Amino acid sequence: MSHTDSDGSAGRRPGHGGGGAAGGPLDLTLLRTFLAVHRAGSFTAAARLLGLSQPTVTTQIRALEAQLDRELFERLPRGVAATPFADELAGRVAEPLDALAAVAERGHGDPDVPAEPVRLGGPAELLCERVLPALAPLVERGVRLRIGTGLTDDLLESLRAGQHDLVISTHRPRGRLLSAVPLMDEEFVLVAAPSRAARLDVASGGPGVLSGVPLVSYAEDLPIARRYWRHVFGRRLTGQAAVTVPDLRGVLAAVAAGAGFTVLPRYLCAAALAEGTLVALLEPEDPPFNTAHLVQRPGAGHHPHLGLVRDLLLREARAW
Repeated sequence: MSHTDSDGSAGRRPGHGGGGAAGGPLDLTLLRTFLAVHRAGSFTAAARLLGLSQPTVTTQIRALEAQLDRELFERLPRGVAATPFADELAGRVAEPLDALAAVAERGHGDPDVPAEPVRLGGPAELLCERVLPALAPLVERGVRLRIGTGLTDDLLESLRAGQHDLVISTHRPRGRLLSAVPLMDEEFVLVAAPSRAARLDVASGGPGVLSGVPLVSYAEDLPIARRYWRHVFGRRLTGQAAVTVPDLRGVLAAVAAGAGFTVLPRYLCAAALAEGTLVALLEPEDPPFNTAHLVQRPGAGHHPHLGLVRDLLLREARAW
């Protein structure tokens, strides 16, 4: 099978006339290039991160594929997609290569000076509920973090301006300057306190039973609730919020106290649902989802601890 990637390089299956013998010791330079491509999702983006030409990166990946006798990347119209074998290989080599990079970086300066912090931005609720607990083991290993919160579009602008190294985005950024990979799927749940839920049979009566019940929302334009109404009920949500709180944790607290009903990401309200302080008003067979992406700043690949943070988040988020 022949294929052409978005960087203009034609690929072929390794091990068939590609040169190089399988089974020998793997070249660290080739592995570093492989890891850069795996993280960037593009030969061109990896070349920028490594300070190499795109043809050089392509040649090195072909050489590694030939040595392994395995295809590592599927060339797509825009960028590349890692094969399952490549994902497994990246999981094995990322930590030792990042550790070597950290040693090399410190070798050029004072060994007592810690590496620069990793600057990570994202939604405050997700960062506090899932991300920071997941990253705690890295802090024990000397990784320093600088966390920023805010709206996705603002955070992506800060990323482009070099103020963040990584951003958790609620949507995939447009354009090819930023490398983005899916991180997790957020499922949205319609919830209320038990005292209200006992009087609201949404499954039988539809969304009309919520007429007159106060709605608690993240913002005046009801972004999450409007999406839920369109997806589940197939209609437009009308009306205004009784309470707006620009933090979903505040929305949860207000609704759990009986202020009304709302729509929340399941990761945020899972504990409250399990404890019974919130009740799901409906469990549709096809609930609405939103995919969050982990976005990396161009040129941030040389940071000695960035790969540790990125790979741990991608690994831990599988259970979120």
